Amino acid sequence: MGGLFCYSPKTASFRESSLRSSPAKTPCPRMSNLERSIQVADSMIMRWKTETSTFAQVTSLFHENRREAQDYLECVHELQKTMHLLVSKDSSSELLVKAQNLMQIAMKRLEKEFYQLLSSNRDHLDPESVSATSTRSSTSDFDSDNSPEDDEIRIARDSFSEVKRVSMVAMTDLRLIAECMISSGYSKECVKIYSIIRKSIVDEGIYRLGVDLLSFNQISKMDWEILEAKIKNWLDALKIAVKTLFHGERILCDHVFGASDSMRESCFAEITNVAAARLFAFPEYVTKGKRSPEKIFRALDMYSAISDYWPEIESVFSYDSVSAVRSQALTSYVKLSESVRTMLTEFESTVQKDPLKSLLPSGAGIHSLTLNTMEFISRLSNYWIALGVILSEDPPPAKYPLMESCFDNPNSHEWSPAPAVSVKLAWLIVVLLCKLDGKAEQYKDVALSYLFLASNLQHGVSAVRSSNLQYLLGEGWITKYEMKIKQFASNYEKLAWGKVMTSFTDDSTAENMSEDEAKEWFRRFNREFDQACLKQSSCVIPDPRLRDPIKTSIAKKIVPKYRVMYEARRNLLGRFIRFAPEDLGNQLSDLFLGHDESRSGTTSYSRKSRERYLYG
Repeated sequence: MGGLFCYSPKTASFRESSLRSSPAKTPCPRMSNLERSIQVADSMIMRWKTETSTFAQVTSLFHENRREAQDYLECVHELQKTMHLLVSKDSSSELLVKAQNLMQIAMKRLEKEFYQLLSSNRDHLDPESVSATSTRSSTSDFDSDNSPEDDEIRIARDSFSEVKRVSMVAMTDLRLIAECMISSGYSKECVKIYSIIRKSIVDEGIYRLGVDLLSFNQISKMDWEILEAKIKNWLDALKIAVKTLFHGERILCDHVFGASDSMRESCFAEITNVAAARLFAFPEYVTKGKRSPEKIFRALDMYSAISDYWPEIESVFSYDSVSAVRSQALTSYVKLSESVRTMLTEFESTVQKDPLKSLLPSGAGIHSLTLNTMEFISRLSNYWIALGVILSEDPPPAKYPLMESCFDNPNSHEWSPAPAVSVKLAWLIVVLLCKLDGKAEQYKDVALSYLFLASNLQHGVSAVRSSNLQYLLGEGWITKYEMKIKQFASNYEKLAWGKVMTSFTDDSTAENMSEDEAKEWFRRFNREFDQACLKQSSCVIPDPRLRDPIKTSIAKKIVPKYRVMYEARRNLLGRFIRFAPEDLGNQLSDLFLGHDESRSGTTSYSRKSRERYLYG
């Protein structure tokens, strides 16, 4: 505590010599009680007058002798009582003038002591230490009833105990001085000293948190990458600012100025108003900038943060004098909500406006619109709690067009943990599927249209299963769209492989065929199979959960029936039979991996996998 002083002599000889330089005067028996009181005050106050005592210049009253510090404060209180009595008797008496002069000297000393306590204990009175002192229990928290105390626990306990002790002593001393100065009519001087020092600590704390108190013009000119980094930093800083920085200042202010509600309120407002208001204005400034769907997630992060810390914000900034801080936090909260709703609408519009004739994926694969949209919606599902609040004012679900497309029953979403979110996200998926229907029509080959729809819907269902969407949309939604995938896949098989599948005859007919008829059958089959394989060789089905069932289904419909014909005629028509059943299975197993992979023969399937297609 004496870190700001040149030295802090504590030897008896120095103290005694100092006291001898200002000897206490023994009150004369003929003095009145008022004169005696002033005489005692004069002895105590002049002893610690900086101008008359070298000892008083270089040390702190509260650091040197706490017992004497308490006596000093009691002396000032008695002097104040004496002054009140003198005013009531003779407001122009010499005794009153002397008492007033002594009071001024005493207040000057206490101002110095107050400043020194605040300055020399910055580390022990930082908001984190103050919060710890207020909220943590005693050092017994480190103890265990029956466990031996190791060195680390002892050191931690002793360290915490010392920090807590110093913090509590400093807080107690500050409060005693503040009460004395306020009761003596020097509240403005006390508040000014306190506010200047503690405001600098708050401002420094905000700076150390890396929060730039930016203006709207500065934010509006930032590139998104830079602004996003600022938002991330703001999110990290907000928790510390609310739970530690401002909370600690509130605790300290309430303690030091506990004797005066008006003083502690005005002090806290002076210290925190500007920094806190600017901190909470940041999200509002962000929402005023250019909006785009990809910014929605940072908006939701900030919205959730303010929501999470709102109880602390209300508690810490409960004074009327800091109502502007609460108002600013609430304004940012509302603006973020509005911004999220706007960006959701803009995202839906972006999906709807995607050009139908935009570049289609080669091989009827997954469209970039599907990839981007499902990634966006999946990420949104992580914010279902915040979205539930934001969307609570949306129109009732029944008012959504084509709501029956979202759920089998318009009210079947009501089991969801956030019905409004479930409906909104399901509707966004419907918008995507409607757009995909239009894109599928751009394929000249109808079979490719169905394969395109199957692959893209499969990707959508997979995205639902691997995210919070599975809980928001429910198993019924997933089952419904899995049935649609099977329907699309079945339609693809019929159109793409129908001629191959319908070329087979009954088993008895295969044996009764004439040699010419059998030759013609194999020629036709070879032609149809070659054409189908060539046409489908460029098709891509990225998801094995769709690719494998389709290949298995095609193989089961072709290979076993072909085997019957093959077994019946292979001895007579060997040179007309190009494919063994195994060959069909191998070619089918290489499908849907992409044209280049199929042509090169590169495949992830083993021989056993191929035999599975062959034998079903």
